[in-house]
Amino acid sequence: MKLLSKTTLPHTSPRPVKVLQFGNGNFLRGFTDWMVEKSNQAEVFNGDIHIVQVHSKSANNPMKDQDCLFHVIEQGLKKGELVQESTLVTCVAGITNVFEDYEEYLKLGENPDLRFVVSNTTESGIVFDQTDHSADSISKTFPGKLTALLYHRFKTFNGDSSKGLIFLPCELIEGNGEALKECIQKYISFWKLPAEFSEWIDWKNIFCNTLVDRIVPGFPKGSIEEIQEKIGYKDNMAVMVEPYHFWAIEGADTVKKEFALDKAGLNVKFVDNLAPFRTQKVRILNGGHTSMVPYAYLKGLRTVREAVENPEIGAFLKKAIYEEIIPTLDMPQKELEQFANDVLERFANPFIVHELKSIALNSISKFKVRVLPSLLAYYDLKKVWPEKLTLSFAALLVFYKGNYNGVETPVNDNPTIISEFNAAWELGSTKETVEKLLSERDYWGEDLRNYDGLVEAVSGSVDQLLQAK
Repeated sequence: MKLLSKTTLPHTSPRPVKVLQFGNGNFLRGFTDWMVEKSNQAEVFNGDIHIVQVHSKSANNPMKDQDCLFHVIEQGLKKGELVQESTLVTCVAGITNVFEDYEEYLKLGENPDLRFVVSNTTESGIVFDQTDHSADSISKTFPGKLTALLYHRFKTFNGDSSKGLIFLPCELIEGNGEALKECIQKYISFWKLPAEFSEWIDWKNIFCNTLVDRIVPGFPKGSIEEIQEKIGYKDNMAVMVEPYHFWAIEGADTVKKEFALDKAGLNVKFVDNLAPFRTQKVRILNGGHTSMVPYAYLKGLRTVREAVENPEIGAFLKKAIYEEIIPTLDMPQKELEQFANDVLERFANPFIVHELKSIALNSISKFKVRVLPSLLAYYDLKKVWPEKLTLSFAALLVFYKGNYNGVETPVNDNPTIISEFNAAWELGSTKETVEKLLSERDYWGEDLRNYDGLVEAVSGSVDQLLQAK
């Protein structure tokens, strides 16, 4: 079988390179690159991507071997139907490793067609490091490397106001666009670069806050032979994705006009405020995961799909989401219910094996952010404690006991937290244990004993779980 490349596969004519992409990992290839490809096909974009690899260890040879061609394989459920679709991505024009050819990297900033910068350098990627002493050497951080390229671009075009860029960081931090801009300005100040450059960054570039959502498992090891037989080529860079995708971009009309991915039928929204969408994702998607995991594990289930397909746990999750979480959110009911429908369908994806124990990592901090706000908001709204979310809270405390009906529970958290839970479970009664744990401000941000009836409600659910066999 021939290796996928421009030699073995007839290729379309190159388009202008409009996007500079920092990172060539599975997510960006299965998310941004796939979207740009779809938008080119729909004739609403007409642009290619140049990838920048920001790590010193070169891993771009497979991409180069395939002339940056690869397939994105969608596998999962879509509106109840099983979907298996492949898309050949042809929009990646090239790839450059910063450490292998720094001069070539800087020259990417000389491209007059360049308009967008996309990145996914992990949550810890948007940082400032004061050990990066100069714009003349390779920075340790992504913002430092980017500042050097932007300064080169600024000088190349003599501060031309039309050569500013639109930044679409995909890092999973709140205010990612603002954070990136702040880091760049810190480098400008630290390196004592011209004030004119700082002003150009401020006024001629657009930094968008974004929210991204798609599960990208990566290379489909288990089914690659079948996939390659179907596509007719050996593809070492194939990437599997779920059908669901969502990209919310907080930006001006300019961004919507120039980056019109929504016109290709993609689930991309240009919004004035990301906060409601972030809350929706955190409370329903992440909150659904987190609320279900300990209870499902105690009931003997081990994967997300098993849990949602189990009659008892499936019903538990649906009631928690539709009757206890959604009523607390200030967004259109139909939008929330559609998002919830999509979430449940994603959880049931037969091609993704998502183990409950991996989701259970650091569950205390996750519960505080993802579930507790819904539980408290429901009480504030209804003046009663929500049945399923309260049971979820109880299941979390029992899960952290470390053992349930003779079966070890895979508690994975800060050693101090684990030790404190062990001590609390040595107390004389369920109520004492619950009182002690709910009093921990470091866990929950406040003393939860102050909420009328919460200790009693959680204690009752804990006893219910401990008595079940």
